[in-house]
Order: sequence, then C-alpha cells, then structure tokens
Amino acid sequence: MSKTSDEVYDATPEGDAPELKRVLGPKLLLLFIVGDILGAGVYAVTGTMAGTVGGIVWLPFLLAFVVATLTAFSYLELVTQYPQAAGAALYTHKAFGIHFVTFLVAFAVVCSGITSASTSANVLAQNFFGGLEINGWIDAPGQGAVTAVALGFMLLLAVINLRGVGESVKFNVVLTLVEMTALCIVIGVGFYAMAQGGGNLEEITVFTDGQDKGLFLAVTAATSIAFFAMVGFEDSVNMVEETHHPERIFPRTMLTGLGIAVILYMLVAISVVTVLTPTELAGIREAEGAALLEVVHKGSPDFPIDRIFPFLAVFAVANTALINMLMASRLIYGMARQDVLPRPLGKVLPGRRTPWAGIAFSTVLALGLIWYVTSDPESNIVANLSGTTAFLLLCVFTVVNVACLVLRRRRDPNREVFFTSPGQLPLVAALLCAFLAGPWVGRSAIQYQIAGGLMAIGVLLWLVTWLVNRRTNRAAGSGANETA
Repeated sequence: MSKTSDEVYDATPEGDAPELKRVLGPKLLLLFIVGDILGAGVYAVTGTMAGTVGGIVWLPFLLAFVVATLTAFSYLELVTQYPQAAGAALYTHKAFGIHFVTFLVAFAVVCSGITSASTSANVLAQNFFGGLEINGWIDAPGQGAVTAVALGFMLLLAVINLRGVGESVKFNVVLTLVEMTALCIVIGVGFYAMAQGGGNLEEITVFTDGQDKGLFLAVTAATSIAFFAMVGFEDSVNMVEETHHPERIFPRTMLTGLGIAVILYMLVAISVVTVLTPTELAGIREAEGAALLEVVHKGSPDFPIDRIFPFLAVFAVANTALINMLMASRLIYGMARQDVLPRPLGKVLPGRRTPWAGIAFSTVLALGLIWYVTSDPESNIVANLSGTTAFLLLCVFTVVNVACLVLRRRRDPNREVFFTSPGQLPLVAALLCAFLAGPWVGRSAIQYQIAGGLMAIGVLLWLVTWLVNRRTNRAAGSGANETA
C-alpha cells in the first residue's frame, strides 16, 4: 500500500514510533546555527569579493544578510507551522503537492551540499599548503598538488561517513568555537594594524571596479557571491524535532545567529581592507580560499599567529564539508527509500548501518566536480564552486518564499500562530533571491553548466525510477513501507 501525497513527505511519527530526543535549548541551538553559517563560506568568498568591489567589500556581506534574513522570516513562519525535520522539500510539497517539483527542490539541496563540500575541499587544500609554506616546510605547491589533496580529502570524508559519525551537540560547540576563534584572529589582526598606524580605515569607503562592471552591477555580483557565506541557517530547521519548544525559541535564535554572523563578516571585511593595500586588494581574487591567510600573514609580522591560523581554518572548513556530505548522502538515501531515486541508492552497509550507496554516489559526483572545475587552469575554482552552491540555494529559497505565501492563505484560522513574516516580505524575498540567481549578476557560465549538469543527472535518475515504478505498479513512497 502506497502512501498518500502528504504522507510521503510528512515527518510526523506514526503510531507508537519513537520521536527524536529533544536536547537543544536556545543556547545550543544558537551555537549550532552560528557554527553552520560561519563554516567555510567567509574563507571561500572574501578574496573574490574584494577583487570585485575593493574597499567596500563589507557592503555585499550586509546586503546578503538582508536577503538571507528576509528568507529566514519565511523559514521561521513555515517551521513554526510545520515543526518537522524535512525543510524545503516538506514546505514545497505542502504548498504545491507536485512530486516532481518536490523532487527538484530536494535534489537541488543535495547538489548544493555536494558543491559546498567541493568548495570546502579546495579551500582546505589551499590553507593546508599555505600553512606548510608559511612555516617553511615546503615551497609553493602547484595546482596539481592542491587538487590532489582536495580529491584525497573527499575520499577521506567518504571513509569517515561510511564508518558512521556520531554528531554530538557538545562536539558542535567545540567546532563552532574554533571557527569563531579563527575569524576573531583575522579581526584582531586588522585592528592591531590600525592601532600600529599600518591600516587605513578610509579605504572601507573606496569602490574599486575590479571587473569594469560599474558600481551597481559590481555590488550586485559581489552580493550574489557573499550569499554563499550566509547560507547554513536553513539547515537548522532540520533540527526542529530535537529542539525544546521550537515554535517559541526558533525565531529569536535564528535571527540572533544571523546577526552574529554578519557582524563577524563585516569586521573581517574591514580587517581585510585595512591590512591590504589597494593594489593587493585588487589582486587578492587570485588567492581564492587563502585570502584571509594572506591578511593574517601580512598583518601580524611580529607574532607567530600566521603559522597557526591556516590549520585552524582547515579544521573549520573540514567540519563544513563533513556536514555537507552527511546531509547529501542521507537525502539521497531517503529519496531512494521513497522510490523517487533508484532503490539501489538506498542500500545500507551491514554492521555499520550507514548508507554506503548514497555516500558513494555523492562522493563520485564531488570528485567529478572537482576534476571538471580544475581541468581549466584559467578558472577560479573556489568562486565557481561556491557560486554554484549559492545559485542552487537561491533557487530553492525562491520556491520556499513562494510556498510561504501559498501556505499562509491555507492557514487554519483556529491554529495558534507563533510567527508570521511581516506583510509581503516573502514576495520581496522571492524576487530578490530570483534576481541574485540570474545571469545579470555576472555569474560565470560554468556555474550554470555545473548546476544544470548535476540536476540533469538527478532528473535522469528520477525518470528511470518513475518508469520502473510505473512498470511494476509501485507508487512513489511505497519503498519506505516495504523496506522499513
């Protein structure tokens, strides 16, 4: 017997099935959100943004925060109405009830996790070699060595994922503190440089048109890039079933987490501008994921902190990649169990009980992605991968914002309302997300090619599954019942 349309994507426990343990209060949830947002984003995009707009690199961070916050309002309205751990796919299905549209949203989230992890792998490799070089242990590595480490890291993540990773809240607290410490080092270096008279605060108002776009298009392009550093807040909705009184604490906690992140980002941006000269700022784009390392190295000549910083960055970035690949492999496993992807992708490793097929599939996609992007020596690897991630999530956020408006009209008048996005803000957020996803922001064509290729793979697998289901008279959603 197949499930109904709503049951397929409804995470509500059935019958006597045990619920998830509620362990998160406001403080732990805040640390989870802050840690998820900070991650690899600021390491990956700051150099590209500085090379695009120069001294006003803080402005795109602020604008990206505004767009992210408007979208967060929609997520908060939806998560307090539907406190279930399914996120964008659940909201899309409840709003539109079309399995294929729900699949596209869910697979786009999967692909964003894979491209984000691939970005993190390259940033990790660059900072790892940067640390070895600063300490005088090796000479400057070639791109082949950086790519090899990135590929090796993805394989290591697969091994860790296969063994099973017990993610604990306490461990997340430690990782979040490490991430914040690394960024505070960058901020401290910037203010130290200013205190020593080596920094020029006036540079934060100077616009440098690094790509001859003009002020509006350059800032818009940089905002689209900066959006990669603001994502992560949406992952917290998947923790809703493990949070005490989520309807009450989620709104304040998520918005506080976004506020902390943007303050840190803007202070980092100011530090970058004050430490580096305008010429260095224009050329920092080529540093890709190692941009902050250059700031620390130049700004702290009398302290050995630059010898430690790159390894802190490696630690923070590695955590982001692991979370991304865990999420992607579990979503693939879940969709295979729901018969919207081929059933073999839902296979589990005996003994370890980890989704080995989903892990293998997501790892192969990530390895192919890294190889494809690095095959062009002229391309900005980190920018292309992070830009693809931002594009995919901007498309998902557009759908979620529209779903918020649709579901608001269907709201049960007798049901308690805990949070409502003010007025037509979901519509404004949808339009802004759609605008930032468009080609007019100067997004590289390769980013659309990567996103289109990944989604095409998903649609092809969905079509094969649909044909098999039709031939065997098996409806989507029946797999969970049969394999449970």
